[in-house]
Amino acid sequence: MSMLEEEIDIDAPVLAAWEQLHRVHDYPRFVAGVRSASPHGRNLAHLGVEIDGAEQDVETEITDRGRGRVMSWRTLAGLPLRGAFALLPLDPGHTRLQIRVEYDPEAVHEAFGGPHGFAQAGAIERAVRTDLKLFRDLVEARVGAA
Repeated sequence: MSMLEEEIDIDAPVLAAWEQLHRVHDYPRFVAGVRSASPHGRNLAHLGVEIDGAEQDVETEITDRGRGRVMSWRTLAGLPLRGAFALLPLDPGHTRLQIRVEYDPEAVHEAFGGPHGFAQAGAIERAVRTDLKLFRDLVEARVGAA
């Protein structure tokens, strides 16, 4: 397994970021490749993910830990992915979001195609950074509109 860790600071309180992480229907707005998302059951989400031009269904388990500041997730079948979001309050109006993603490089290549090795790691890193920026912008826009 390979692991990627990234972080971004958000101009919003921890609670605003935490609530946004739980708005599963909004995942297509900030997660690359996710075209549809809906929660079901106590801690499951159904994602429609575009892979190589075709949409595939992905079931994901989402688990809250750490007294409302850590959300873990993992895919239940198919492409083996897992990770966690951690929210750290910097002060009452600012939050640091840290993400850890664990993946099998060969499985990612089989599912999505594209490069191998360092080039693949770079592509995944760029995608995660873009997702974090989109998430930050979404949270900050919601806080600004409130």
